[in-house]
Parts: sequence; C-alpha cells; structure tokens
Amino acid sequence: MVAQLKIIDRAAYDRYLAGFFDVFRNYNVRLPAADEAPISVEGRWDGDKIVLISFPDEYDFRAWAESAADQELAPDRKAGAEAIVLLVRGFGERPDRTATLIRRRS
Repeated sequence: MVAQLKIIDRAAYDRYLAGFFDVFRNYNVRLPAADEAPISVEGRWDGDKIVLISFPDEYDFRAWAESAADQELAPDRKAGAEAIVLLVRGFGERPDRTATLIRRRS
C-alpha cells in the first residue's frame, strides 16, 4: 500500500498516529517507509508525507484496514490528512488468496 498525504489538521493527524502502532503491531504488516520530507526526483509533488506499508497479500491488507481497531482511528486520519491510497501488488504476493478475493468481489 502506498499513501500520499497532505496534512490538513496536524492535531487530528497526530491523534491518529498516537494509536496507529498499537493497532499496526497486531497484523501481518511491515512499514518499510514513512517520510514527511520525501525528495521529488521527477515531477512536481505537493504532498506532505508518503507512506509505504507492506502486506503479504490483499487479504492481510483488508484484515488490517477493515478492522474495528483501525476504523476507530479513521475519523482522526480522515480529518487530519487528505490521502491518495493505492493498493499495489508486489512480486512476492501469494496469488492464491488474492485470486479468491477478486473472484468473491466480482
């Protein structure tokens, strides 16, 4: 998952961050990068923060993102930052579980 954030309410976003890691550590997830000062190498970027979160597959992403614990934090996340969130498939993703999810959602 890649998230591009424009922070619009620092206090609300900081409240979200205060609970983020307590929820985060309960799921099969890694945080390879979170940067409030990324360097644009090509093109114009007007965001404030980029976040890269790694999940083994879409199933694990949805377990975290749709959890009651994450949803409890969501109001502060949404009030604190405008976000573009992209779910991208990685090279090591387990296709069997993801394919099942895609078939169920179709």
